[in-house]
Amino acid sequence: MTLEFLITSLVVILLPGTGVIYTLALGISGGLRAGLLAAFGCTLGIVPHILASVAGLAAVLHASALAFEVLRYIGVAYLLFIAWSLLKESNALDLGPEQAPAEKALRIVRKGIFTNIFNPKLSLFFLAFLPQFIPANAPDATARMLLLGGVFMALTFLVFAIYAGLAAGLRRQVLSRPKIIVWTQRSFAAALGVMGLRLALADR
Repeated sequence: MTLEFLITSLVVILLPGTGVIYTLALGISGGLRAGLLAAFGCTLGIVPHILASVAGLAAVLHASALAFEVLRYIGVAYLLFIAWSLLKESNALDLGPEQAPAEKALRIVRKGIFTNIFNPKLSLFFLAFLPQFIPANAPDATARMLLLGGVFMALTFLVFAIYAGLAAGLRRQVLSRPKIIVWTQRSFAAALGVMGLRLALADR
């Protein structure tokens, strides 16, 4: 593992994306615990992409236009569904006490997982990203890629946890002002909708 890998990973993780938006939304609406659950779910959603890259499935995805398009439009539909849910539910950003029941916690984690699973760009990213930090003809290339993938996931959770903490710190100020709740809700919905459209229009 190199310093270049850590810096590059942090830059990529810090860039606002669907996972960041989802974590911020849950941090504001449900407090620190909900934000951390969202961060955990988004981090788990990276696992299939890392395994796909290690197994070479990302190369197949890259070569198959049909496979890429199918996964991409599933992702688009899911992001637009979340955006619509935020607009539709008047209390989407008012989940009540920070200690959410177990079933709600599982739902938060599940949505976080699906948010990242249905993003084919992640598979292509890891396909191009991880091999750059593996020595040519390394006998333990698979183990090294899994290790780097694990480090990337750990950094992802750490950064997202910080986002969740910052969002939770704003919870009281946001939820005490009804107009801010409405506009925050609409802003998150718009951001997710725009990201969904960008994914739909993105080139491979």
